[in-house]
Amino acid sequence: MLTEPDLDLIAALQIAPRASVATLAEALDVSASTVGRRLARLEEQRILRVIGQVEWTARARGNPRHVWVTTEPGASGSAAQALARFPEVQLAAETAGRSDVYLAVHVPDRAEARELLAERIPGVPGVAGTHSELVLRALTRADSWRLHRLSEDQQKILSREQVVPDGFDADDVGPDERRLIGLLAGNGRITAAEAGRSLGLSQSTAYRLIQSTLRRGIVRPRVEVEPAQLGYELEAVIALTITPGAIQAVAGELARHPSARYVSIVAGTASVIHQGVFRNEDEMADFLTRDLAPLPGITALQVSVVLRMLRRYWLYREDGRFAPDHT
Repeated sequence: MLTEPDLDLIAALQIAPRASVATLAEALDVSASTVGRRLARLEEQRILRVIGQVEWTARARGNPRHVWVTTEPGASGSAAQALARFPEVQLAAETAGRSDVYLAVHVPDRAEARELLAERIPGVPGVAGTHSELVLRALTRADSWRLHRLSEDQQKILSREQVVPDGFDADDVGPDERRLIGLLAGNGRITAAEAGRSLGLSQSTAYRLIQSTLRRGIVRPRVEVEPAQLGYELEAVIALTITPGAIQAVAGELARHPSARYVSIVAGTASVIHQGVFRNEDEMADFLTRDLAPLPGITALQVSVVLRMLRRYWLYREDGRFAPDHT
């Protein structure tokens, strides 16, 4: 079980994933050595990692897709494991409700989408049917989800080391930046010294490159911890059908909801996909019956409840932690 100080540290890293140990210590009013030991322990226990969330257009041509998979009886586990190994699969989970397996996939090139969706995924043993939705726009992503534990004063201390992205042109990413993207994707807290050694650059050049990459929003550092470790034991992917004139308004409201980890406007039979986390069934019931009720234009919804998470943001999971061979 995570302790209260563990949760405070995670909350601080959610605000400033690259904050120095000294800044984290100042915000949490503990010693730097305590922060260092606590962070190291969480990493060693395979509970926490700080990664780099790469902007879609810097990773591939085209947007991600949501994919719902129906399997033959008794085949959901083996099919989910096989699908999780596809390199294009960013997220894979066994689910109950709308589908047996839910996937989030990002294909490097639009031309490859047909092969993946029409041939490779349906060709996995045990897969009986599939349905996909193309993401048109994301209103919030996992890097924006927060534990609300820290005071305004603590947040101000951490904000000193926040980098606010100002946008970028995906066609203007140089070769050194592309190599750096790979390093930051695996370790969002990599130092300029470490990056310089890996890239064969001076520390000062690596520092400028890191700051430019972060400032342009090519990579957004984020904390990866399974929601269940933080007390959010119920996760669901909710597909909503909404009248066209209300799609933007509903999506915007859902993006501001405290449960929202990923909200996107999609093209398909649904209009908006809400990937949310809840502490328990009562909290999810309140969301479905109370919070959604006043929103205009919702005509239908379908819910897939996550039973087991196998892969999230290309990192394999095992019993709520990172799989041993992928730490």
